[in-house]
Amino acid sequence: MGVDFLAKYKANGTRFITLDNGYHLWTQTTGSGDIHLMTLHGGPGGTNEVFENFGERLAPYGVTVTRYDQLGSFFSDQPDFSDPENRKKFLNIDYYVQEVEEVRQKLGLDHFYLLGQSWGGVLAIEYALRYPEHLAGVILSSMIDNLAEYLQNVNAIRDSMFNADDLAYMHDVEARHTFDEPRYEALVSALGEHYLHHQADAQPRHLISTMGTAVYNYFQGDNEFVMVGALKDWDRRGSMKDISVPAYLTFGGHETMPLDAARRMADEIPDSTLHITPDAGHGQMLDNPDDYFKHLGEWLQGQQA
Repeated sequence: MGVDFLAKYKANGTRFITLDNGYHLWTQTTGSGDIHLMTLHGGPGGTNEVFENFGERLAPYGVTVTRYDQLGSFFSDQPDFSDPENRKKFLNIDYYVQEVEEVRQKLGLDHFYLLGQSWGGVLAIEYALRYPEHLAGVILSSMIDNLAEYLQNVNAIRDSMFNADDLAYMHDVEARHTFDEPRYEALVSALGEHYLHHQADAQPRHLISTMGTAVYNYFQGDNEFVMVGALKDWDRRGSMKDISVPAYLTFGGHETMPLDAARRMADEIPDSTLHITPDAGHGQMLDNPDDYFKHLGEWLQGQQA
C-alpha cells in the first residue's frame, strides 16, 4: 500500500480528538474527494446526525465530509454545566469558534469549506470573519446574521398559526415559566412539524433525548419563542461585507428564518450565491434532499473551476 493511501485511510473514519483543554470530541470523516467540507450542527446543543449522509450524497461532486459533535453535545464530552466556572469558560461564542479552529488543526484541514446549519451558521459566520485564510468558502444553511429578525419572524409565524385562545395560553405559560405543560408542548411541537421540518419524511430518532439541554437553555432559553439566553443579542448586521471568501446561502422556502434577511445578506456579501430550497423548512437537507444536495454539490464543484 502506498503512502498516499495510508494517509487517506488514517484521515477517514470515526475517531475522538483530544482538545488542549482535555475534553474529547467525536469526529467522522467520509469520502475521498479533493473538496474538503466540515459541518457545524445546530442547536445549540444539537448533534451532527443531520449530516449522516452528506459524504454519500456529495460523493458524486468529489467532496470529503468531516462532521463532529461540539463540546456538550451527545457523542462528545459533556462538562458539568451546573458549575459556574464551566459555564463561564465554555458557554460563549468565542469558545466555540476557537473549538472549530482547534478541530481544523487537529484534523489537518486547510483551504476547506465550512458549512454551518442554524446555530452552526453563527459559528461559521464568526469563523469566516476571523480565520478567512483557512477557508475556501463558507456555507450558511438556514442562518441569518442576527437573532432579532429571526425572533420577529418566528413569532409572526406563531401568530399566523394559532388562534387567539392558544396564543393567550402560550403567553400565559411563558409568563409563568411552566413550559412542561402538555398543551403548551403540543403547540410548540406543531411549529416544528410545519416549519422546522416541513415534510413528513422520517427525521433522526432516538429512544432517549440527545439534546444538550444545558447548552441550549444557556444560549437560547426555553424554546424558539422564548429567547432569553446568551445568544439573544448576537448581531452581525453590517459585517457581512467583510466576508472575503465565496459564500453559499441556502434556506428553506417554508422555514423560520426570514428570507428577506437572507436576500439582504446575499446582496451584502461580495461573492455570494443564494438558493431557496422549495418545499422545505429549517431542516432543508431532510425535507428536500435531492434539491439541497444538487445545488450545494454544484456550487462546491463550481468553485474549483
